[in-house]
Amino acid sequence: MAATASPGASGMDGKPRTSPKSVKFLFGGLAGMGATVFVQPLDLVKNRMQLSGEGAKTREYKTSFHALTSILRAEGLRGIYTGLSAGLLRQATYTTTRLGIYTVLFERLTGTDGTPPGFLLKAVIGMTAGATGAFVGTPAEVALIRMTADGRLPVDQRRGYKNVFNALFRIVQEEGVLTLWRGCIPTMARAVVVNAAQLASYSQSKQFLLDSGYFSDNILCHFCASMISGLVTTAASMPVDIVKTRIQNMRMIDGKPEYKNGLDVLVKVVRYEGFFSLWKGFTPYYARLGPHTVLTFIFLEQMNKAYKRLFLSG
Repeated sequence: MAATASPGASGMDGKPRTSPKSVKFLFGGLAGMGATVFVQPLDLVKNRMQLSGEGAKTREYKTSFHALTSILRAEGLRGIYTGLSAGLLRQATYTTTRLGIYTVLFERLTGTDGTPPGFLLKAVIGMTAGATGAFVGTPAEVALIRMTADGRLPVDQRRGYKNVFNALFRIVQEEGVLTLWRGCIPTMARAVVVNAAQLASYSQSKQFLLDSGYFSDNILCHFCASMISGLVTTAASMPVDIVKTRIQNMRMIDGKPEYKNGLDVLVKVVRYEGFFSLWKGFTPYYARLGPHTVLTFIFLEQMNKAYKRLFLSG
């Protein structure tokens, strides 16, 4: 992910010249937002499936396709893009922060001879960047979960947020400002798992593919590395993701929250819905995460290359 300049473009310390930190953060956010425009319907399906059958073994949707067709039938084409404004704000906050921090730390820890950090160090960098980004992005995440979940509720129980800013304003007004960070701990825990798996496995996969001699540093290599990264990330992070989704969407019942904490969610899901329900929505999760990972890194790589060509070459 770290951008490297062309030969001869070096700074005073001998290291390759790279884009400013502000540009790294900007490119990270723009890459994530661009990818979200394409995968928002999959995010909605994933969230609906994770909430379906809550507290019981019966499921609202049999498959991802059943969920998608049910949503289209009940809510129309616009319905599958419910929560897009929250998804974009989430990327503008979460992805901007995590990719910016990851890129900066990656470059700081790259040797003067261009040797990249080892696999474990990449994982540590990814976890640090992910946890920080998750904290910053939690308010948008809460709004996103609620907006995508709204259509499955009876009309009289729907929150009816008009857009992400209306959602944030009403949450503060009706439930208090701290509600914006409800589920912050599982959100950060999920981000640690996702980023340790995603960012480290992407860098490692890309490096492996390049070292194999069958790939060059182009879009095909980025695509293959991203799909490998997305599969690893999906398998590792789904149980934490369902905890995050359930907590951020929960309501108060007789003045008490539906779940006490993340562990309570895990116990209830396993007890009432079955162990493999922790991976409920695996297909839309990967169908969303895979392409989102692919598109994010492709957009990021292309923006970095364009910046190098225009501003750092020569």
